[in-house]
Amino acid sequence: MGQVTVLGSCGAFPEPGRACGGFAVDWDGYRLVLDLGYATLPRLLAHWPDGAVDAVAITHEHPDHCIDLHGLFRMRFYGGSGGPRLPLYCPPSVLDRLQGLEPDADLTAVFDVHPLPGTYRVGPFELTGMPLPHHVPNAGIRVRAGEIALAYTGDTGPDPSLAELGRDADLFIVEATDRDGETRRRTRNLMTSTEAGYWARRADARRLMLTHFWPGNDRAAAVAAASAEFGQDVLAAEEDLVVRLRLWDRSR
Repeated sequence: MGQVTVLGSCGAFPEPGRACGGFAVDWDGYRLVLDLGYATLPRLLAHWPDGAVDAVAITHEHPDHCIDLHGLFRMRFYGGSGGPRLPLYCPPSVLDRLQGLEPDADLTAVFDVHPLPGTYRVGPFELTGMPLPHHVPNAGIRVRAGEIALAYTGDTGPDPSLAELGRDADLFIVEATDRDGETRRRTRNLMTSTEAGYWARRADARRLMLTHFWPGNDRAAAVAAASAEFGQDVLAAEEDLVVRLRLWDRSR
């Protein structure tokens, strides 16, 4: 089967000893990465020392979700790894953002780019990117292998599409920024832990993992708030945490 390893869990910037958003998915040896924010690449290499990932999906262009993709580019471009280009699934603005870091380098020399939103066959997965509200174009990502689904929001405001994104997912990874004043904003582009629990329940997800914690926030309080709404235990994304994906008996 498969497993998910947390590479990073912070929003905006990393706390000491932590990293920003990133998840490494291993499905019977197929390696898919979801987001590569600040400080995630060293953690990725600690798990997979050769850096041999099979595909990368990036939710949006904010650097706390994509900046270490540029490090992976340089590793492959200058490290002489050779081989085929790495499939990259992302909104087009991600490449625009990274190109500004190194205008003279051709990112497509390393990456075989596929735009999100969209649906693709990616190794053992059907990968679907769904548009979700944020300050910039953001694609929530759902991957499915057989009867097992994993879903990840990236950054998002509350939106009915979240119920579809996480529908019956074994693991629904949901941002829970809990930034001060968020619920009073006229336009919502981030969520609270309580809202994360609500949308995971609406999706009938089997398990909920909170991520994108605002630095300094009380993670235990976030988990408690989400659990009260979700109706069952909630995981907090913690660096190096490994979660195994599994098929559930839906008759229970």
